[in-house]
Amino acid sequence: MLKHRVIPCVLLKDWQLVKSINFGSFRTIGHPTSTARIYNARNVDELIVLDIDASLNGEEINTEIITDIANESFMPLTIGGGIHSIEDIYKVLNAGADKISINSKAIEDLNFIKEASSIFGSQCIVCSIDVKKINNKYKVFNKKRGVLDIEPLELAKKYQEYGAGEILLTSIDFEGSTKGYDIELIKLFKDKLEIPIILNGGMGKPKDAVEAIKNGADAVAAAYIFHFSQYTPNDIKNECKNSSILVRI
Repeated sequence: MLKHRVIPCVLLKDWQLVKSINFGSFRTIGHPTSTARIYNARNVDELIVLDIDASLNGEEINTEIITDIANESFMPLTIGGGIHSIEDIYKVLNAGADKISINSKAIEDLNFIKEASSIFGSQCIVCSIDVKKINNKYKVFNKKRGVLDIEPLELAKKYQEYGAGEILLTSIDFEGSTKGYDIELIKLFKDKLEIPIILNGGMGKPKDAVEAIKNGADAVAAAYIFHFSQYTPNDIKNECKNSSILVRI
């Protein structure tokens, strides 16, 4: 049985790593290389970095910073933001990333997922889905296009069909709130996909990870808890272990 992962998921903005609340109100976490060094020392399983400058402003992917982060990372590194072509994926992987995360390009062109997974392998392709609850229904949200009339589970099934290796599922309403994960959302996905789901947005205490995993998450991603609380990644893993959830200790 696969072990469940604990993964920091942070944003790259203006050469700094930041944390957001509901995709706004950015708060600086620290410099990318020093932060990666801290994560290595604190026993996290992976690191996800999303370059929001490249994503929102159409800028070039910052391969210099990716290389700096990768040089400090002895854990798998996923990079997202601003990936629009196969050449972009080559650049990111050559800079030191192990996986790439795509959002807008995946929504626009499912065949891009198929092409990318055929070249690099599905284990390298993470498809990111951002979700908002509108009129009591979950809908996919895109930073450029806003709320879309697409159900997140149906989109995830499409991504799986076209070759995605993982889904990064983020609740915008819960992101940065520290009130726990959107359990209602992850329950919709439970046992519906064959590929792992990384649930992101809302962890405030270790028990939140336990609840998320028991309700369908294969891995949990967070940022606030690692920087602005007294809890460590090992606290989260120990809570999981004490609840009979397999984790890497």
